[in-house]
Amino acid sequence: MRRILDAEDSFPIENAKQIISTRNRIIYDYDNISDEIIWAIVTRELLKLEKEIEELIEK
Repeated sequence: MRRILDAEDSFPIENAKQIISTRNRIIYDYDNISDEIIWAIVTRELLKLEKEIEELIEK
């Protein structure tokens, strides 16, 4: 996602910067991120992200 945003700042994924931030927290601060946080992200945001990606593929 970081590389995509570097190439195209207006990339149409709504939470692109939050995706990058979450990835960094998981990779570098994994001791301080709870399973509940990850589960909340998966249950609330993953379907929305999937729809956004499908729309991009269709274009």
